[in-house]
Amino acid sequence: FSYLTDRQGRKKWFMVTLLLYLTATVLTALSWNLWSFMLFRFLTGAGIGGEYAAINSAIDELIPARWRGYTNLAINGTWWLGAAGGALLTIVLLNPHFIPEHLGWRLCFGLGAVLGVSIVLVRRLIPESPRWLMTHRKVEEAEAVVSSIEDQISRDQGLALLPIPEGSITVHARPHVTLGTVARQLLKTYPRRTTLGIVLMTTQSFMYNAISFTYPFVLTKFYAVPSSSVGLYILPFALGNFLGPLLLGRFFDSVGRKPMISSTYAVAGCLLAVTGYLFWQGLFTSVTQTLAWACVFFFASAGASAAYLTVSEIFPLEIRAMAIAFFFVVAQGAGVMAPWLYGKMIEASATSIFYGYLLGASLMLVGALVELLLGVKAEGRSLESIATPLSAEKIR
Repeated sequence: FSYLTDRQGRKKWFMVTLLLYLTATVLTALSWNLWSFMLFRFLTGAGIGGEYAAINSAIDELIPARWRGYTNLAINGTWWLGAAGGALLTIVLLNPHFIPEHLGWRLCFGLGAVLGVSIVLVRRLIPESPRWLMTHRKVEEAEAVVSSIEDQISRDQGLALLPIPEGSITVHARPHVTLGTVARQLLKTYPRRTTLGIVLMTTQSFMYNAISFTYPFVLTKFYAVPSSSVGLYILPFALGNFLGPLLLGRFFDSVGRKPMISSTYAVAGCLLAVTGYLFWQGLFTSVTQTLAWACVFFFASAGASAAYLTVSEIFPLEIRAMAIAFFFVVAQGAGVMAPWLYGKMIEASATSIFYGYLLGASLMLVGALVELLLGVKAEGRSLESIATPLSAEKIR
């Protein structure tokens, strides 16, 4: 999907991948055995993965530089708003006192897909990236998009004239980028940035997968929370993840990427170590444990969203979607073992889980250190000044 996004456009493929996700979700609700369930979940995951590449490319290329960080973090954080809504649904739909077990889980998937239809309607209003259009011989379409945006701003703010653009760039249409070109850009032209992206994405992925996928098991095993009530505890956890990017996002544009990413990673790592220790000592209840995780992931969610922001803005226009996809795959590959590992620790003892939490905390601190050493000062800068497009003649 990322290759097609770079080749055929952002808008087409953030619509196609969303439709794939919704269709696969409906089919999951209708699955008839384990194998069909796994196949439809695989297709759902493919849609989500393609979504990240397409929509993050579109966000970066449409939003002004001074707001790009906040907008990107806020939009990525809304995933958790959906998770909170899903948690509320499970309280009723997965409660056998209200709905039979064989039907409740199917309704969860079905209603989730229905709610997603509204997103399709909203996305139809998002224009194609004028940056992508310019590099694909569609100059008139690009100018039409930009003119439409400028007219809207002029009307909303009552401006007769908009500020004169700062700087200019000349680009030429070029053949489609190959995987070899992508590899050369990542490994030869931008090796430090590639290292930065890998570290930021893998460390947050390991921590997130480890905690979020095993948290329900912690609640049921150590706090005797009924499985039908887990959704009540997921709700504040999800809200903490949503509020972090929303409230801290503006500082990634004003204070800067490097200090904010490194600090959110470091604070999340330290808080994870402290809460892990308190859990080990048996000082938490199910409620205080949930509130502690909400505090940890308030910072971790902002940092993780900023990791996606980082890999989406520090590479050239022509390989942006494929770069995002590459780091997403690397991150998920690194994080896929975390739930299994932490699941084994949960089966063992609270001490084993504490050591697992220390491992996650240490990885977040590594991410903070690497950001301090290799981080890119991208705040307030145009994408072209951060990474010159492959089709550019020169910037002046």
